[in-house]
Amino acid sequence: MNKKIITTDKAPAPIGPYNQAVLTGNMLFTSGQIALNPETGELVSASIEEETKQVMENVKAILEAANVTFENVIKTSIFLSDMNQFSKVNEVYGSYFNELTAPARETVEVANLPKFVNVEISVIAVLD
Repeated sequence: MNKKIITTDKAPAPIGPYNQAVLTGNMLFTSGQIALNPETGELVSASIEEETKQVMENVKAILEAANVTFENVIKTSIFLSDMNQFSKVNEVYGSYFNELTAPARETVEVANLPKFVNVEISVIAVLD
């Protein structure tokens, strides 16, 4: 198996036995991202919209470290602490994708997330 670890200092460093992303063949799998500001290590949580934007910026940084963009994303997983926030999260999330080529997605409400955040997102991308 050909497995390459993808890392960048433009996204939060892993806290534990995992990596920001793993590339195998032409498939990139990211770890779930939360709204940690990679420069300060602080959570961005003023609003669900700002939190989601930081999450997506963290995902973007990891994609860029693998030399891909959101156009390469084929699947996303969104975990929410409160499904009532879905429309606000979806609006920010949607601004990162072209609606015509948007990936497959699942959104799940969960009982709790790391550091008690409201949203966590991971993606799978295919390299050209």
